[in-house]
Amino acid sequence: MKSHHTNPALDGPILRTFFYYVVPSMVGLVALTTANLVDGIFVGNYVGAEALAVISLLLPYFSLLIAIALMLAIGGAVTVGKYLGQGDVAMACGVFSKVLIVTVLLNSVFAIASFVAEPWLLWLLNAPVDVQPLMREYLAVIRWVFIGQLTTMVLYYFVRMDGHQVLGTWALVVGALTNIVCDALLVVHWQMGLAGAAYATAIAQLLQFAVLSGWFFSQRRSLRFSLFQQQWRTLWRTAYNGFSEFINEISVGVLFLLLNWLLVRQLGTSGVAAFSVVNYLIFLSIMLSYGVADALHLLVSQNFGAGHRQRIGQFLTLSLATACAIGGALVLAVVFAQSTVISWFLDAEAVAVASLSGNIMLLLWPLFLVNGCNILLSCYLTAVHQPGVSATLASCRSILLPAMMLLLFYGVFYHTNLFGPTPSDWLFLLGLPVAEWLTFLLALSFAWRFRPARLF
Repeated sequence: MKSHHTNPALDGPILRTFFYYVVPSMVGLVALTTANLVDGIFVGNYVGAEALAVISLLLPYFSLLIAIALMLAIGGAVTVGKYLGQGDVAMACGVFSKVLIVTVLLNSVFAIASFVAEPWLLWLLNAPVDVQPLMREYLAVIRWVFIGQLTTMVLYYFVRMDGHQVLGTWALVVGALTNIVCDALLVVHWQMGLAGAAYATAIAQLLQFAVLSGWFFSQRRSLRFSLFQQQWRTLWRTAYNGFSEFINEISVGVLFLLLNWLLVRQLGTSGVAAFSVVNYLIFLSIMLSYGVADALHLLVSQNFGAGHRQRIGQFLTLSLATACAIGGALVLAVVFAQSTVISWFLDAEAVAVASLSGNIMLLLWPLFLVNGCNILLSCYLTAVHQPGVSATLASCRSILLPAMMLLLFYGVFYHTNLFGPTPSDWLFLLGLPVAEWLTFLLALSFAWRFRPARLF
């Protein structure tokens, strides 16, 4: 079965095609990021700094769920992109259906398991006793919300792969705006605390899914969903194609377990809260980079399937230039406007936490220069079907090098006599930018090895 739709990814003008894919993705993810930032602003100012710490402490669990969904979504999307590039729509539809079915089932199992074993989950997360009531309040709602949220996220990747970028962007914008409005009502006006933030997310995801569902009625779509599937073994290869994204996200969870442990040990709950403010900026950087990466994997995977070497190189160059521009802009904001940024997330009474956040921010700014390039190069390797190399790069960036550098600096600064007076309690975080730059050197070597000129 062959598709007769024209495909700008394969034959459109390079610059116009690049922005045709990047702009909707960027707009959608900026809207999504804005919603998360506003969520943090409402929580930090109207629930308290401890609430920010709660969200950071739960990040390892959330990262596990997101890691599985991203592995299926991106692995499925690049596989579907290859089949669409080859004109094999039937195989593309089969991959899409299997991924969507498994996503719903897996997230339902995790929600039930977290409900049954909640005390064990809090113990595994090393949650301090004083914030556990807030964590239970938030988990009581958000565990069920994640079923719909992650299913919607997976559907979004396939909708965009099928050429409906504008619809995907509108869905993200509607969801983001709804989340902001509901946060204002539930957290601020009705003072429902963290539970209100979770309910706001639930309402936003319902509307986002409703908008995306319009794709099922489009006459232009190539992908069709079918509940009855065979050849389930093909799902393993699909998941393997997205394994680097799984490594990326699950490593974030493991890294946050380590970070939370070190922060609590060195600075207490206030240290977790202070880092969570800075982490919103890191999240912004990552999401902006993924806005470019989403477009890159769509463009590269289809051109890889079609054998268009030159177009792959051009799209990769444009993507890296965009990531560098984003990183430079964030560095300027971190260095010259840090007090303003911190005041968005903390009320005037949280002076100690704000001061600590400023110190951490000035320490971490070099990572913004290259973390976007690292994400893009990992995504590029996935799109050209080098999942093993991409997974290696992802694991180095997300867990191996950051964990090694954090523990190294922690040991050197606080358990040796190399430094006279005791260094600041937050100085061990220097390991994060050092790890990012070491990853960048590795990413460049992989990108050169698998450069477009050597793909075919």
